[in-house]
Amino acid sequence: MEERKEHFHGEDVNVKVSNGDNDSQLKPGSATCAKEVEDAPQASHSNFSHPVYKEIALANGHVNRMSKEELRCRLSQLKLDTRGVKDVMKKRLKSHYKKQKLMQSAANEGPGDAYYDYICVVDFEATCEEDNPPDYLHEIIEFPMVLISTRTLEIVGTFQEYVKPELCPTLSDFCVKLTGITQETVDAAKPFPLVLKRVVKWLQERELGTKYKYTFLTDGAWDMSKFLNIQCRVSQIRYPQFARKWINIRKSYGNFYKVPRTQTKLSTMLDKLGLEYEGRPHSGLDDSRNIARVALRMLRDGCQLRANEHMHGGQLLAIPSSAPLEGAPSPRWPGTRK
Repeated sequence: MEERKEHFHGEDVNVKVSNGDNDSQLKPGSATCAKEVEDAPQASHSNFSHPVYKEIALANGHVNRMSKEELRCRLSQLKLDTRGVKDVMKKRLKSHYKKQKLMQSAANEGPGDAYYDYICVVDFEATCEEDNPPDYLHEIIEFPMVLISTRTLEIVGTFQEYVKPELCPTLSDFCVKLTGITQETVDAAKPFPLVLKRVVKWLQERELGTKYKYTFLTDGAWDMSKFLNIQCRVSQIRYPQFARKWINIRKSYGNFYKVPRTQTKLSTMLDKLGLEYEGRPHSGLDDSRNIARVALRMLRDGCQLRANEHMHGGQLLAIPSSAPLEGAPSPRWPGTRK
């Protein structure tokens, strides 16, 4: 729901999220939001005296002086992806050289690029009107998940369930046209609590949070901080612990490729990476697949995707880059609200 999410963001839904789309307005606990440092090697400050970092700096300088055609030619020689705009290709080549030199010098101790074994992409579809009133409560009508392996860099599983809305069981014409979800589909669907139980079972069957480290990834903060938060209140269930932290790919993409937040919409990210949207826009599952394609490309380009947002006490907060790394807990049914 890319365009609709932009409209939802400013609404008051009892979630303390600043109006607008500026990272600096999120509250990372008691401190100002620390910028992610995904582009920097994982080493203490004193370790930057190692000669390998001088070699990396020299290689970066050489890459910066290359033309677009030179970049494409060099990437082709290295059998790397040659698609994308010039800045994306520069980042890809720099990441390749950095990883290569760190491996050669055995200086890449500590967490590797793949801290998580799996990343679960979620992009909800929700009820909506063409002009949503300020107090409109969006109910989730599609719960999709796309699971990607950070080891094989492939999509390894998908999940999709439609959800029957409770407060407004009849979908608006606008919602049907936007999402492609019909009234017959939601009438035949299960209510959200039952769908969430199926979600928990699906995650548990893949041993996520027990045998394997994982986290969630979304296109923006709205899916978890707004849609899931509202839905849990509507369904009178607690917000699930396993979904309290996630990767906001818009923030990660902007910080990794050094672009402003205005260039981090899904359609723009795909275009800048030389990719085309596959499927039907505003289908939750198709949106999730395309978000996963962006995440996989970023991982291939050397990005270290880390959880950067979380919910605490009904409030959206940023996770500082200095916070310790940890995966999502084992999925469990959250229980009902008292």
